[in-house]
Amino acid sequence: MIIQSTIKTRTLGEIPVVYRDVSSVDDLGLRKIQAVHAYCFYKGKLVIVWADDKKYWTLPGGRVEIGESVHEAVIREVQEESNMKVLQQQVIGVQDIFESRDKVMSQTRSFCTVEPYGSFVQDPDGDITQIKLIDPSELKEYVNWGEIGDHLLQRSSEILRNIET
Repeated sequence: MIIQSTIKTRTLGEIPVVYRDVSSVDDLGLRKIQAVHAYCFYKGKLVIVWADDKKYWTLPGGRVEIGESVHEAVIREVQEESNMKVLQQQVIGVQDIFESRDKVMSQTRSFCTVEPYGSFVQDPDGDITQIKLIDPSELKEYVNWGEIGDHLLQRSSEILRNIET
């Protein structure tokens, strides 16, 4: 599935984004992935994190570091931001954000199952100060990524159901 949409940014205003379903990192082509986000499930609940400096809830994720694979970035970001261990993961989508005519930021979206290492205190960078486990049906109350987010939640929920059966 391909979804063409827009997103609002604090610095650039409203800019175009194109989302595509993928099944693995092999489907990403030659894109340089700059960021990752993950739909993380623990005992049927979805993990969301509070970004204190930005004053909003979001899904665990962040920048891909130099030399790091998409899978490694997901594992690191999920651990840093939620103190959760990724048990399994699958890249399920990629979105290209057109910051300008010549600059495109590519980000992946992944499905993960997770479990806590221990209690969450705060991520090492201090960006995330709180985590919450919510029923997936409540996600839009916290994170509204529009049509793309709705599609990704549905896709993640279907993968979770298939794993559980």
